[in-house]
Amino acid sequence: MLSQLYWGVKTQLFYRFFFKKIGPGTVIVQPMFISNADCIEIGDHVLIRAGARLEAIRDPYGRTPSLIIGSNINIEQGVHIVCHNRIVIGKDVSIAGRCAIVDVTHPYEDINAGRIGSLIADNDSYVEVGDGAFLGYGAVILPNVRIGKRAVIGANAVVTHDVPEFSVVAGAPAKVMKVYSKKLQQWVKPVPQSDWSSG
Repeated sequence: MLSQLYWGVKTQLFYRFFFKKIGPGTVIVQPMFISNADCIEIGDHVLIRAGARLEAIRDPYGRTPSLIIGSNINIEQGVHIVCHNRIVIGKDVSIAGRCAIVDVTHPYEDINAGRIGSLIADNDSYVEVGDGAFLGYGAVILPNVRIGKRAVIGANAVVTHDVPEFSVVAGAPAKVMKVYSKKLQQWVKPVPQSDWSSG
């Protein structure tokens, strides 16, 4: 508790001068790596645990990255967020340890272009995480994905497509396992697309 108090004070008296915004009550604990903090906004009452990497990358094409983390969020140990264009994480989100959220694509087609990991595609990619979503341990959220409100992402899932609100997804690539039916007021298995009627 004393350690968290120490990091809370350091966040408010030191880190907040480097970030675009840090709200009251936010605590950043021993970050492993932060780049271009002036492009990162963090809301109120956010807890970022040890070993997080918050990377806003100014790509060679002139984009100014925008990484926005909403209020009342916990980001657990070793989470890696990489933004070269736009990542928005809504309020009340829980991100378990070792998750990765990236809007960066590393092009590999030109075999003479140099080290793949140092290359960034020239695109306006994004990631959006809806309010109240939960990202399980080790989940990976890839570029051009919208995760709906209160969606649950299973542990070690690899999310390559949009995730509906009030749904549970798992697997690599992630697939919808359950959705919440407001009509039935309960969680149900989704109807396979092959069973959809055209009428």
